Amino acid sequence: MLTAEQIIAAHKANIETLFGLTNKAFEGVEKLVELNLQVARTALSEAADTTTAALSVKDAQELLALQAALLQPTAEKAASYSRHIYDIASSTGAEVAKVAEGQLAEAQQKFSTLVDTAAKNAPAGTENAVALVKSAVAAASNAFESVQKATKQAVDVAEANFQAATTQAVKATQTAARPVKRAA
Repeated sequence: MLTAEQIIAAHKANIETLFGLTNKAFEGVEKLVELNLQVARTALSEAADTTTAALSVKDAQELLALQAALLQPTAEKAASYSRHIYDIASSTGAEVAKVAEGQLAEAQQKFSTLVDTAAKNAPAGTENAVALVKSAVAAASNAFESVQKATKQAVDVAEANFQAATTQAVKATQTAARPVKRAA
């Protein structure tokens, strides 16, 4: 049975973990806000430059050249923005996952210790039940580890797909912008 000191220590550790995770979440939000402010400032400046350039266009050919010049950087900026958001979300998620994995490992260890203690103090004739509980705990741990590995693999595949899609999108806009430039 748990003592009052053990319960208090567990609650204190849980509260510290909660505040640590909350701080990590706020750091992620702070990074997103900073990124969005930077993007907004840049967009405003570029809009002013583009408006000035559009107002100084003298013919349709210059307008087409201006549009072509704007197409490729816009796609690259959108891809870069998406990468930044993905990186922020990914790093914040990784930090939260690391803390959660640590907490889970600690909980599994404590539960395993509890099962071992209960097994040592179990009455005679309950060896089969104790073995069954230990087997179930081991199976659950193995299943959880398998799920963790599969999740990490899925995240790696998703990240690779995201990077490939971003690269392809930028290449496609570069290819699409070339014929327009030649025509201009």
